[in-house]
Amino acid sequence: MKWEGRRQSSNVEDRRGMGAGKKAIAGGGIIGVIVLLLTIFGGETGQQLAPILNQIQQQSTPTDNSVQRELTEEEKQLGQFVSTVFGDTEDIWHQIFRDNGSEYQEPTMDLFTGQVSTGCGDASSAVGPFYCPADQKVYMDLDFFEELKNRFGAKGGDFAIAYVIAHEVGHHIQNLMGTSSKVRQAQQGRSEAEANQLSVMQELQADFYAGVWAHYNQKYIEEGDIDEAISAANAVGDDAIQKRVQGHIVPDAFTHGTSEQRKRWFLKGFTSGDIRQGNTFDGI
Repeated sequence: MKWEGRRQSSNVEDRRGMGAGKKAIAGGGIIGVIVLLLTIFGGETGQQLAPILNQIQQQSTPTDNSVQRELTEEEKQLGQFVSTVFGDTEDIWHQIFRDNGSEYQEPTMDLFTGQVSTGCGDASSAVGPFYCPADQKVYMDLDFFEELKNRFGAKGGDFAIAYVIAHEVGHHIQNLMGTSSKVRQAQQGRSEAEANQLSVMQELQADFYAGVWAHYNQKYIEEGDIDEAISAANAVGDDAIQKRVQGHIVPDAFTHGTSEQRKRWFLKGFTSGDIRQGNTFDGI
C-alpha cells in the first residue's frame, strides 16, 4: 500500500512501550494465540476452556509497570502506517456519510502493549484488535499481526493490517447507524446458537464495510494488497480457526463467519462500493 508521506490521523494514541502492566502468559506464545482466537470467536469451545484460561491467568505474573522503552524504528514506522490508514478511513467515511446526507463522527485508536483499560472494561492483548462502542475507540496490540501470520497462515503484509483496521472501523459505522444496539437487543432471550448467528451477520457486515473502504482507497492500493486482505479474512474464519485449534468444526459456535463468507462479503464491498448492498442480516 502506498502510504509514505501522506496525512496521518490525529486521533491515534500510541502507548506502546509505556509499561502497561503486561502479563506473561504461562505456556508460551501458542497458548496466547489460542486464548486470543477463542476469545474472539467464543461459543461452546470458549466455555469448555474457561477453567483452563482461569488457571493460566492465575499463573500469569505482572511485569514492572514503571519500565518504559524507546520504540524501535520499525515500530515507529508501523505506527505511522497505522495512523495513515486510520486517516484514510476518516476521509473516506466522511465522504460516504456526506453523500448520504449525514455527518461522520470520527473514532479514535489506542495502540497498546499487553493490556489496556477501556470504556468496555479491562482487556489484554489476548483478545486481539477490537472496537469499544462505549468510548468509540479501536484498540490494537500490533503484535497480533505477527501471530496471525506465523501461527495461523495469513500472508501478512501491510494491507492485512489495513483490512483489520477497516473492519474495526466498520464496527464503529455500525455503532453510529444503530446496528450494534439492534443486534444486542435481538440477541436477548435467544438461544446461544441464534445469538451467535446474529453476531456472524454483524461481523460479516463489518467485513463488507472494510471492502467499501478499500473500494474508495484504490489509488493507494498496490498489486497484491487485496490478496493480503483476503488471506487475513481466510485465516480468521471460524471454520479455519476451529479446525486448527480443536480439530473439528462446530457451526453453532460460529460468531464471525466462515473463511468463505468473510472473503465474499469483503469482496462484495470492494467491488460495489455501495453501502446499501451490505445487508448481511437478510441472509448469509
